[in-house]
Amino acid sequence: MQSKPIPIIYDLVLIGGGHSHAITLKLWGMNPIPGVRLTLITDTSHTPYSGMLPGHVAGFYSFDETHIDLRRLARFSRAQLYLDQAINLDLINNKVICAKYPPVDFDYLSIDIGSTPETVNIPGASQYAITAKPIPKFLTVWNEIIETVIKKPHQQYSISIVGGGAGGVELALNIHSRLTAILQKFNQPLSNIRINLFHQGETLLTSHNSWVSKRSETILEKRKIQLFLNERVIKITSNNSNSYQIYCDTGLAVDCDFIFWVTQASAPSWIKDCGLKTDNRGFILVNKNLQSISHPNIFAAGDIATIQDTSYPKAGVFAVRQGKPLFKNLQKIILEKPLISYQPQKYFLSLIGTGDKRAIASWGYLGWESSILWHWKDYIDRQFIQQFTNFPSMDKNSLITIDSLDLKTSNLMPCVGCGSKVGKSILEKVLNRLEIRHNKNVLVGLNNPDDAAIIILKNQSLLVQTIDFFPSLINDPFIFGQITAHHCLSDIFAMSATPDSVLAIVTLPYGLEKKLEETLYQLLSGVIKVLNRSQVSLIGGHTIESSELALGLSCNGFIFSNNFFKKSGMNSGDKLILTKGIGTGTLFAADMNYQAKGRWIDNAVESMLLSNQQAAKIFLKFEATACTDVTGFGLLGHLVEMIKASKISVSLDLENIVVLEGAIQTTKQGITSSLYPQNLQASNYILNLEEVKHKNKFPLLFDPQTSGGLLASIPSDKADKCLLNLIRSGFKDSCIIGQVLEENLTEPFIIIN
Repeated sequence: MQSKPIPIIYDLVLIGGGHSHAITLKLWGMNPIPGVRLTLITDTSHTPYSGMLPGHVAGFYSFDETHIDLRRLARFSRAQLYLDQAINLDLINNKVICAKYPPVDFDYLSIDIGSTPETVNIPGASQYAITAKPIPKFLTVWNEIIETVIKKPHQQYSISIVGGGAGGVELALNIHSRLTAILQKFNQPLSNIRINLFHQGETLLTSHNSWVSKRSETILEKRKIQLFLNERVIKITSNNSNSYQIYCDTGLAVDCDFIFWVTQASAPSWIKDCGLKTDNRGFILVNKNLQSISHPNIFAAGDIATIQDTSYPKAGVFAVRQGKPLFKNLQKIILEKPLISYQPQKYFLSLIGTGDKRAIASWGYLGWESSILWHWKDYIDRQFIQQFTNFPSMDKNSLITIDSLDLKTSNLMPCVGCGSKVGKSILEKVLNRLEIRHNKNVLVGLNNPDDAAIIILKNQSLLVQTIDFFPSLINDPFIFGQITAHHCLSDIFAMSATPDSVLAIVTLPYGLEKKLEETLYQLLSGVIKVLNRSQVSLIGGHTIESSELALGLSCNGFIFSNNFFKKSGMNSGDKLILTKGIGTGTLFAADMNYQAKGRWIDNAVESMLLSNQQAAKIFLKFEATACTDVTGFGLLGHLVEMIKASKISVSLDLENIVVLEGAIQTTKQGITSSLYPQNLQASNYILNLEEVKHKNKFPLLFDPQTSGGLLASIPSDKADKCLLNLIRSGFKDSCIIGQVLEENLTEPFIIIN
């Protein structure tokens, strides 16, 4: 007898991927609460560990060594991952307002978004200075600076850093280390790099003891870093896009090429504006349980939080220490148990890297500098990052249960058949919230529902219909809705038809009525976002409850002339053009097994969210002779369909085929989709199989694609211009991948070069 599935009862939403939330996600994955849906909202899939950032700037650590992969972590914790930025809270209706996503419902909320350096009151600072946080933006600019110096090491560069705290001092020393190493590599004078450090106080590192301050000044002077003390920056101006001037209150003016801003931390204005109680600097005021003093169902940790009646600096060490008590209290409030207190330590050890694999230790009145300290710090930092790389198996016997769960779900018995349909009230609520496009050709649809939709056929037109359906491949219903819509409409575009309307079929994970409503709303919001762009109407559908989220669309469209695409029709000499890279099957199989990097999945999602509609129009313009979309059968499987229908053979240039980032690595590990073995049967059509089967890209020819690209044959004299038009229209991975050979009346074949 199957156990009764546990429906979704509560929504716990985490805003931000800071250190406290990373620890919370890890612990939640090991100790989940059934019935609680966890959602992480973050604007990046890789969150940097601040303790290793200076070492990364100096070149001691790679990107992966210093970043926590939030996609992998969310997969382990079974959390929904929304790559977006929270911009407000609706505290009346308990919703997170996002920049791109629909509002996200929550029962409990935790905020760990860090802070940014204060630039508001300094004219020109927000326009011309590079803030140290958010770190991803800082690293993007820093990498551009490195590339610039490598390309032109003979030029002179002036870099200014505003802020003489630990962050500013450490950044100055590590920037100096990295750039001087580059100059030495190219045998250029070290004087080509001039680094300035501005600080409004008399001494550096005012929150540390005097020995640490003096020692830092000595090291800066030894590195010939220009130190400007008692200089308060009051304005920044720009002569042109590559030159800036810093003005101080003493009248000092300094020219520079790049400006880094590492001053006092500040909070985004929406935190205070939304109605949360904050301190006088705009940080969320929490009690010792890390719980908002104004909204008990909201928690905060890290730099964004200030514990009432305490005083301590905004430092990463506190965010790390808060991770475990935050996790415990989030679970305790859901379980209706007493919360525990977090007590910040009075003294904490600060290790300041000096850019030469040495570090200064600061603890209370004590200070010390040594290479031993750096190696100790290196060991501690690597241990911290390592815990987010290798995940332990979850002990199913340790699952936490909610005592009140039985009261909420005792009358919920999942049904089968038509009894598994989602309730009418849920559907009505969701449909009322959605902005559904009206279609004048739909006589009966969602505007006046009946047993079925009725469409008025247009004169002298052909009706095209297709259907597709599959379970969610990503734990994000909004993005999944968009991917599915693109995938399903692609069949229409592959025939150069104009899509008109769709019917949806949805399975929703078991949950309370409100939870079903929110899941369906997020999912259909994604679908409608895509449909509206193509002027397609959602006219009806069917919903049921089941164990997992799944979505399908039945799409129809019209062909208004005899000029439409088919799989047949390829002519000798035609060039083959593919509009997207391949590899989604292996990447998402790897993602399921924690073997894919978050940025690989980000890149794959970006590709899947690219509509094939414009590509189809371009193919029509350049007189494509045949076309299909590359989906479940893989590139070679769909190409085989084309050569069989056209009774012709082709040559394929394997190295020209664009492969999505990470796909070769995952196939080398033997990670493939479940459909891969069946797709491999298409290799029977490869004439020179033994010569090419060991090449790196070969397995990806059989990789099943979700929302893949279009594959078309284009007359040879038009192929180059067609490709250029595709690239200019946003299909950056478009490529000519082969050529049609002479007509073959016997069995067609494929030659791979």
